[in-house]
Amino acid sequence: MGAILQSLGRTVLAGSVLFIIVLFAVLGGKFNHLTFTLALHVFSGVMWIGLLWYFNFVQIPSMPKIPDEQKPAVSKVIAPTALFWFRWAALATVVTGVAVALINNYLVQALTFTPGLAAIGLGMWLAFVMAFNVWFIIWPNQKKALGIVVVEAAEKAKAARMAMLTSRFNTMLSIPMLYCMVAQRYAGT
Repeated sequence: MGAILQSLGRTVLAGSVLFIIVLFAVLGGKFNHLTFTLALHVFSGVMWIGLLWYFNFVQIPSMPKIPDEQKPAVSKVIAPTALFWFRWAALATVVTGVAVALINNYLVQALTFTPGLAAIGLGMWLAFVMAFNVWFIIWPNQKKALGIVVVEAAEKAKAARMAMLTSRFNTMLSIPMLYCMVAQRYAGT
């Protein structure tokens, strides 16, 4: 077990095998492309929102407490890696969410708030706004704030603030978005 858990790749592979075993146990082997698309949607969504909340609940509040000589460890190593997974998880979540809606034949109805699909439709629109913010506001500004793109100090500070505020906006949107995704399944609204 130690050999599996000491490697992220082996851990993810073991989790995937366990997932397939669970699918067989629960669905008796009767799963299809929807099953896997939905699983990818959930997994990427958990990564996306988990990283969003990590940034807002852990990294941003902790940065002022970190001594200046230690901050490059975050800004040069941790943040760029976290932002890589953050933005690609956002894209994967949206793409797989659209795919799930297409497979289930409710994409247009959800996006136009057809009665009975309003919750999922609202959740989808919130996710689209959030993903747009990730790719077109947060990431370009974070590249400046982290020094990936070299800019003057004043522009770097402005970019850091814009990235933080947009990230906070996404955190705010994530709360109703998550509710809408769950409410559709259980409340059918």
